Amino acid sequence: EAEGASDHGPAALGSAPLLDVRMLARHGGPRVRELYLERLVAGEIRSCYAMTEPDVPGTDPFLTATHAEQQPDGTWSVTGRKWFTSGAANADLVTVLARTDGTAGDRDGLSLLLVPTASPGFRVERELPLLGAGGQWEIELDHVTVPGDHMIGERGRALAVAGERLQLGRTLRALRWLGQAQRAFDLMCERAVARTGSRGPLAGHQLVQQHVFDALLALRTTRPLVHEAVALLGAGRDAHTEVGLAKVAAARTLQQVTDSAIQIHGAAGLGPDTALPALFRTGRAARILDGPDELHITSVARRVLRAYGERPATPR
Repeated sequence: EAEGASDHGPAALGSAPLLDVRMLARHGGPRVRELYLERLVAGEIRSCYAMTEPDVPGTDPFLTATHAEQQPDGTWSVTGRKWFTSGAANADLVTVLARTDGTAGDRDGLSLLLVPTASPGFRVERELPLLGAGGQWEIELDHVTVPGDHMIGERGRALAVAGERLQLGRTLRALRWLGQAQRAFDLMCERAVARTGSRGPLAGHQLVQQHVFDALLALRTTRPLVHEAVALLGAGRDAHTEVGLAKVAAARTLQQVTDSAIQIHGAAGLGPDTALPALFRTGRAARILDGPDELHITSVARRVLRAYGERPATPR
């Protein structure tokens, strides 16, 4: 959370590759771990993750069009296009979700392949100028040859690994969004106390106090939700419901608190002299990144209702 309050926290403190390091440590083969793991941890090489595709709904990975064919020598030939690939321009490795078996729409047959970006046929096409999310790239793979032992996890079982990764990734994002929301809250309160007009400081105005109260309430009610998800993940327990609640709550809180902070700053809150415009853009993007809010809302609600359907009815 403290790291997330800084624009450069994850990179400066070395936690940016945490998801890839954990994934390779748990699901990479011996050669993958030997070649890359220590170097990733040391910051000598960089990695990224490519799952989303331009023409495929991000909430429906079963329709993934990128495909990989195994060659007679055991290597894989990977072809496809991905976007929203964070840090692809400077990455040495990219983990690619590709179909290795079956056809588009099948629930099985998706695999993860670790692709060295120096491989012939790998291209970074363009950076995507996104609202609130820098460093996102579109990449193309044109019959890229990947060693046979660079598959991550079991063949056809990519979504189990991806789901594990996403739970941790969403929780880390929620923690960072909390840190950013706290940063916006601090800026708002400092402005309210310091800014004085003919009627005294802004802090004396009831409508300003309303902004402060609502923002504090959002922070105080969101933080326990996020920390509950953290505790469950740390204990190795299922946290799908808690992660969904935390992700939606943290994204909403960041946008709400930053919006109030901008309002209290007035015109200055729209300009380049504070971090607020960037924080607001991040808050808006947060409601789509790592799955749109609607995905998590329906997923959590279905889980809750399914549990009620499986237990005896409460006596009336």
